[in-house]
Amino acid sequence: MLIIDTSHPIYRPLWVRLLIVGFCAGWAIIEFVNHEIFWATVVGGVAVYSAYVLLITFKPPPEEVEEPASVPPDEA
Repeated sequence: MLIIDTSHPIYRPLWVRLLIVGFCAGWAIIEFVNHEIFWATVVGGVAVYSAYVLLITFKPPPEEVEEPASVPPDEA
């Protein structure tokens, strides 16, 4: 079971996925520097999990292409 819904279109661009992982990793580093080991571990775990799901095992869903609406022959 994935906690992050990777089928959501917001995760399609690589820069969004990198931003999420980078933010979590940066937050974990800040917590570690401030000697908040518990929160550094929690947020570091979130960073590791998001890196695994969003960068390593991510497979983008196929793009849904809308076909133009066809006009019935009797209306043309």
